[in-house]
Amino acid sequence: MMATQHPLQFDYDTPYNFSSFYEGSNQELIQQLQKCATGNGEQQIFFWGNKGQGKSHLLQACCYSAHQEQRSYFYLPLDANNLPSPKILEDLEKIQLVCIDNIEIISGNKEWELAFFKFYNQHRDLQNQLIMSASKSISALNFLLPDLKTRLSWGLCLKINAFNDEQRIAALTKKAKTMGLEFTPRTANYLLTRCVRDLPSLWNFLDKIDHATLAEQRRPTIPLIRQILQQDQDL
Repeated sequence: MMATQHPLQFDYDTPYNFSSFYEGSNQELIQQLQKCATGNGEQQIFFWGNKGQGKSHLLQACCYSAHQEQRSYFYLPLDANNLPSPKILEDLEKIQLVCIDNIEIISGNKEWELAFFKFYNQHRDLQNQLIMSASKSISALNFLLPDLKTRLSWGLCLKINAFNDEQRIAALTKKAKTMGLEFTPRTANYLLTRCVRDLPSLWNFLDKIDHATLAEQRRPTIPLIRQILQQDQDL
């Protein structure tokens, strides 16, 4: 049964699943996350990568898979500018799958580290599964509690491999398709070579294309992309 605290409601058409994520050269990571989410893999996974590589998508995909298997789950995205009280961890040890996004946010916060350390031990003792993401490796995290840092390395630790240009085009095309936008390889390549190349910026630009196609009832063509780029430059 789903945890009542969970902020997400998953529908069958949710974009946050494994099928809508372009894996590139991250097959092992995807496989391990899928198995863990359904209760058939590692008890703990820590994975890290740069901003915009899909960490939040993957964690929510894990929750969606747990939901499909009727497992209890909880997704907790941490934000340095809006960090909740560590009391949010209370009773989470009973949840079969807990996914924590941006775990590095709590490093250096003694109250949070102590609360997480307590949750971690109780959750692990109950044989429940934990998946965490971060922007850097465990060795680069500066925790006040050495034992906490040690525990984070007890499970499987994997890095998200960045996309090369060919993979970035494939990821862009797949992301666009989930939004109902059909890109030709030529159109996708044009966008990639003329827009900011990091994925968050590309996803933001896809939103602009989506709005433009709806407003003007046009397909996502090179002339339309050129028009949007020009409008951005004029602002």
